[in-house]
Amino acid sequence: MSLAETIKREALALGFDAVGISRIPNSSQPSAISLQPDSSLPPYPTTPLPRLLFSRLAEWLQRGYHGTMAWMTRNPARRSDPQLVLPGCRSMISVGMNYYTDNRANEQPGMGRIARYAWGKDYHTVMSQRLAQLEAKIAALAPGVTTKTYTDTGPIMEKAWAQQAGLGWIGKHSNLVSSDCGSWLLLGEILTTLDLTADEPATDLCGSCTLCIHACPTGAIVEPYVVDAQLCISYLTIELRGGREVISDELASQMGNRIFGCDDCLDVCPFNLRADATTEPAFTPTPLTLAPNLHALAQISEESFTTTFKESPLKRAKQTGLLRNVGIAQENHRRQIGGRTS
Repeated sequence: MSLAETIKREALALGFDAVGISRIPNSSQPSAISLQPDSSLPPYPTTPLPRLLFSRLAEWLQRGYHGTMAWMTRNPARRSDPQLVLPGCRSMISVGMNYYTDNRANEQPGMGRIARYAWGKDYHTVMSQRLAQLEAKIAALAPGVTTKTYTDTGPIMEKAWAQQAGLGWIGKHSNLVSSDCGSWLLLGEILTTLDLTADEPATDLCGSCTLCIHACPTGAIVEPYVVDAQLCISYLTIELRGGREVISDELASQMGNRIFGCDDCLDVCPFNLRADATTEPAFTPTPLTLAPNLHALAQISEESFTTTFKESPLKRAKQTGLLRNVGIAQENHRRQIGGRTS
């Protein structure tokens, strides 16, 4: 068994549901494509895939689609080329964990809606621990190797590299779609100086389907494969800081009862029909995440917020952000009731 196959076997044994390997091109090799990035941007990668990723990222940033996420503008070349993150990087091991459960959210009046990935424990913690274990196994298999791990926290365009490693393809909603797990795959990666046998890249199977584009409540998918974060409910409820005034009335009215994230573009993907429920206990929903009572959450103190969501992705929004989102959901609920009675 090759080293690559041994590493993939170890990853599956640790509880990852998908694993694949992509090869990182040597930055000293000349580019096989010709792209002309904006002259105002910093030096860019010279190899084909990193250079293509840089070009796409640069255009997205120039359109301002990142909103207030200023960290995404810092050194886009580094985000595009793993060799600028880990010098000498030759391979990337991409892993995925299925977080789908058979549970259904309580959509009764007065309840909020939380994105499925946040129903259980924080996946950053769950996956980081597994990645650390896999990293240790790689070190034992190949002493002296250099590795670096990330779980949605580093300067890596992980969806593109996951597609390159065969885990799935980037759908028109800009998220990864797996033929096995549908849209419900959380990603992590290990960069390494090992030169491992690469897997075949995944093929885009979206075809002519545009269900995700039409499902977006705010029209955030401005064109296939391109999302304007400033319109995305996930961005508005999680990343955007500030009070009620930072969200326009029009956008707020389209948020409905969503208080943390939005699954609408994921829910409609036909490939979810073949997705099986996860066996990972950490992703088991809690009564609170399945049925978040808006009135109760509107009263939550900072201390109670910290205690309640200590192991939850919801801590990302902070207490002030959650209260703002809950208030908007309550506004929409009152408007909905008013419309029914008028």
